[in-house]
Amino acid sequence: MKKLLLATTAVVVMTGAASAADLAARPYAKAPMMAPVAPSWTGFYIFGGAGGGIWDADSNSNRTGFASTVNQRVGGDGWFGTVGAGYDWQVNPSWVVGVFGDGQFGSLRGDIQDQFAGFTGRIKLQDSWAAGVRVGYLVAPNVLSYVNGGYTGSHWSGTTLNSVFTGAASGFHTDSFNRNGWFIGGGVENNLNIFGISAPGWFMKTEYRTAFYNKSDIAVRFDGTNALSTDSVTFKPWVQTISTSLVYRFNWTGPVVKY
Repeated sequence: MKKLLLATTAVVVMTGAASAADLAARPYAKAPMMAPVAPSWTGFYIFGGAGGGIWDADSNSNRTGFASTVNQRVGGDGWFGTVGAGYDWQVNPSWVVGVFGDGQFGSLRGDIQDQFAGFTGRIKLQDSWAAGVRVGYLVAPNVLSYVNGGYTGSHWSGTTLNSVFTGAASGFHTDSFNRNGWFIGGGVENNLNIFGISAPGWFMKTEYRTAFYNKSDIAVRFDGTNALSTDSVTFKPWVQTISTSLVYRFNWTGPVVKY
């Protein structure tokens, strides 16, 4: 009986050891990998930057009592700063639509002339604003190529007129004026997570824009009294700009992961 009990105990112990060895030999299974998901472009953003531009204007010199006018083309160029804000909606994996508004502040200087009297002066585009919409296509999850368009306004300085022949003061001037119109443009915006640098929310965009403003009839006035002379100058400007801006997107936190 004792021998039988010892044999039974030995079998039980050996069976348990073998079961424990089997359990220890089970292979380790890793947790499933987390798949990255591109962040959404939907949300508010602000931006600021700088750029350069040129303008051309069809201009006519007019004199009361004369049926004819003197036609000419004038122009200017310069630099400006820009600030703005907007909101985008990513409507599907490839397309983004949005609304925005911005302002440009600087000095795009050029000439204006009263050819009838032989006067010339320097005026400048001092500031402009724009409000519009944009439609973009995602060439990559963090790179947006877009076109935009909308309504725009501008403010132009007045000028002291001098003689074309001698450069001396003429005793005449023009007042500052505002002009409204429309614009169209396009550009590229990309996330700054490049070269191993982590910059969630920070983007850079480069944009070209062309604006067409309504014609203005600029009165030529006497200095001191500000009374009207018999001359006036029409002015219909076309402005082209290119700018680069730093953009911050409030909703952008980098790639999101899901299990």
